[in-house]
Amino acid sequence: MSRSIITTNALVAIALFAAASAPAHANDLQQETINAWNAYVRTADLRMKDRLDSKTSFLWTDESTDRKQRVGRGEIPVAPAVSHGTQKVPNGLIHHWIGGIFIPGATIESLSVVSQNYGAYKDFYKPVVVDSRVMACTSDDQRFWMRWQNKALFVTAAIEGQYQAHHVRVDARRGYEIADSLQVQEIENYGRAGQRLLPPGTGNGYIWRVHSIARYEERDGGVDLELEAIALTRDIPVSVRWLVNPIVNHLSINSLVTTLQQTKDAVNSLQPAHGEGARCAN
Repeated sequence: MSRSIITTNALVAIALFAAASAPAHANDLQQETINAWNAYVRTADLRMKDRLDSKTSFLWTDESTDRKQRVGRGEIPVAPAVSHGTQKVPNGLIHHWIGGIFIPGATIESLSVVSQNYGAYKDFYKPVVVDSRVMACTSDDQRFWMRWQNKALFVTAAIEGQYQAHHVRVDARRGYEIADSLQVQEIENYGRAGQRLLPPGTGNGYIWRVHSIARYEERDGGVDLELEAIALTRDIPVSVRWLVNPIVNHLSINSLVTTLQQTKDAVNSLQPAHGEGARCAN
């Protein structure tokens, strides 16, 4: 999945809850927030390199006997990848969660038909993803566009953005994908009179940046897929953080479970004969 959309549903709901609970104030993205985000992403990518260099297991699920057994039983374990799932940065919050699933009967090729077919995300991951299309495509890299929306607390949030995904086949059985947001913009008054696209970094701060890492390994008659979802949003005021944090955890877990299940369902619904060509479809 590429994971550009994995926790979209949860993160928008989290931001909406915080926005509704807090006094109005400016939410423009600050340079110090961007710097903290860039540093965090670099660290996450270095941990991915450690997995490639065999300094730790390739898959997160293999690091725990309990997680491995749960995945084998058809469960979808999800856990915070940092602290309680969020890390405070200047004028913002970084959300970082990880989850895994086993897809019986799948192959790397059949998984790629779904994960790299960005033009069909609007079908695979509805109703959150409203529209999607491929903008550019090569054998290893794709650039794509998505629009998605969510409703929470009587507020409709809508975002559209451009993303870049890079795919690496490690060997015959393993591979990974890293996706980054290139530009994210909030849609003001979505679906109503006066709808307009706001400049990047302005608005309510529902989502400012997205970064994801998907790892997969073909084994045991199927594919183990795991997804790390990392996103930057506006901060949650200290005065309501005690109330919001449990909701943040609940929403994040449910969203990641739902998206992993949607990926599994999409893989099972497609014929392997579709092949890898689907990655460049619109």
